[in-house]
Amino acid sequence: MMTHIEARDAQAQAQFELEQYIKEQVEDVAPEFEIDSVDDCDFGVLYRVWSGMRLLGTFYRADSDGLWVAQPCNLELRPRCETKEQAQLVIIALSGLLVADAA
Repeated sequence: MMTHIEARDAQAQAQFELEQYIKEQVEDVAPEFEIDSVDDCDFGVLYRVWSGMRLLGTFYRADSDGLWVAQPCNLELRPRCETKEQAQLVIIALSGLLVADAA
C-alpha cells in the first residue's frame, strides 16, 4: 500500500509527464510565427509576419492616423488596427493558420 507521500509523488510525476506530453503536442501542431522588419521608403518600418519561409503579410503604422495597417498576402484587405498585436493577429487569422476550437 502506498503512503500519502508516495501517492503525492506519483501524482506529481503523472502531472509532469502530462504537461510534457501536451507541450510536445503543441510544438508538433502549432505553427510558429516570426516577425522581422525592414526599412521601406513608402511605409517607414515595415514589419513582416512569417510562418517558416512563408510570408503571411506585412504591417506598418500609418502616419496619417497612427493606426496599424495589416496587409495579408494575396488579399486586397487592408484592415486598420489599434495595436500592432491586432495587426499581427489579423494577418495570421486571414492566412488560415489560426484555427478556433468550435466546442
